[in-house]
Amino acid sequence: MEVKVIGAGLAGVEAANYLANKGVHVKLYEMRPKKMTPAHKTEKFGELVCSNSLRADSLENAVGILKREMEEFGSLVIREARAHKVEAGGALAVDREGFSEAITNAIKANPNIEIIYEEVTEIDPNVPTIICTGPLTGDVLADNIMKMFDETNFQFYDAAAPIVYADSLNYDIVYLKSRYDKGEASYLNCPMTKEEFDRFYEALITAEGVVPHDFEDIPGTTPKTNNVNDEVKVFEGCMPVEIMAKRGPQTLLFGPLKPVGLRKPDGTSPYAVVQLRQDDAAKTMYNLVGFQTHLKYPEQKRVFSLIPGLENARFAKYGVMHRNSFINAPLVINETYQTKKYPNIFFAGQLSGVEGYVESAASGIVAAINMYRHLTGKELYKFSRKTSIGSQAYYIAHANKDGFEPMNANFGIMEDIDFKHSKKDRKRLYSERALEEIKKAREEIEND
Repeated sequence: MEVKVIGAGLAGVEAANYLANKGVHVKLYEMRPKKMTPAHKTEKFGELVCSNSLRADSLENAVGILKREMEEFGSLVIREARAHKVEAGGALAVDREGFSEAITNAIKANPNIEIIYEEVTEIDPNVPTIICTGPLTGDVLADNIMKMFDETNFQFYDAAAPIVYADSLNYDIVYLKSRYDKGEASYLNCPMTKEEFDRFYEALITAEGVVPHDFEDIPGTTPKTNNVNDEVKVFEGCMPVEIMAKRGPQTLLFGPLKPVGLRKPDGTSPYAVVQLRQDDAAKTMYNLVGFQTHLKYPEQKRVFSLIPGLENARFAKYGVMHRNSFINAPLVINETYQTKKYPNIFFAGQLSGVEGYVESAASGIVAAINMYRHLTGKELYKFSRKTSIGSQAYYIAHANKDGFEPMNANFGIMEDIDFKHSKKDRKRLYSERALEEIKKAREEIEND
């Protein structure tokens, strides 16, 4: 048996790893380093191009549950994330260099995986293939996919936050604390008075944005003007901070600058707080949490230096905004990630309509499980909506096809629990039920 996996991002490496461990010969195609994307910096597999956080790791959160579910199926991504963890309170954040290096080495060491460094521009519907080309799918391949599936709703934008050097911060102002003292104190916090916030807010909403490159254009919706931030279609879960701010100051104060649970060392409460999260194992770099942006680089330096503690900050990386591609999943695939039109073709990763690092990797596992079942003549497996992994598959296959947008893992898309008690008890029951269901699923899949 042989399968093509296109793309060595988080979904692609999970799919390749699962199938190879089942004895399938996998041809893993990756165009980097022969052809780079505007967002990637290395040729390594599983490179994290935005945040280094895989988000919450607690079982009180749907994405925390999703991680445990993935581990039931030998997730390579979660294994290496835990091996390269950096301090991030209740989140699972990684040293991105060590993380992607370890994933690359694991894939290269698998004797059943043949790595082919070339760009794929066309899909053969007769060849078993999992398409995991991610948010920056090449234009030629994207056009081919759109022709195959009559797909027109194919791209949007998302953004990445800037990263600053730790030794350039003002530690007379910045203090170490996690919200509500939950988990290990691992976030650096920049407190603001109302006057400081007002000055920062005014600078942010009047700052100049970047005019998009040609590769970022969305025909008919993206004019090449400095007002691009008001016009482009942006995923709500990765909203640039300047667009968020234009909805009003309260959007920031109840969002990324929320001060609740972050009292200063002297016991006083700040008016607003900007949090910085560790970005590498050596603690030399921190990213600005929730500060995805598409401002021009000089503007980022000017505006973000108004944040107390960042007056003299040196930027290791400025925030960027880039195209993010995805299919209109309800029209194209079912909840097994198999396409409705071509049984040999599966999608996984952000291109499939899931959103987030962990969700992308999880979709790669489900696509691989079902590709293997497809090849061996077994009925494809639909995970229960009682699980996080199953609820995201169900969502993308059954969401409203008109204006479909990707969705992060959350309790709202899981099968509801008819239980009228506290929110904490409900979360506990969700997690207990999900872990019980995923163990059943693993046993059914392994014993079938």
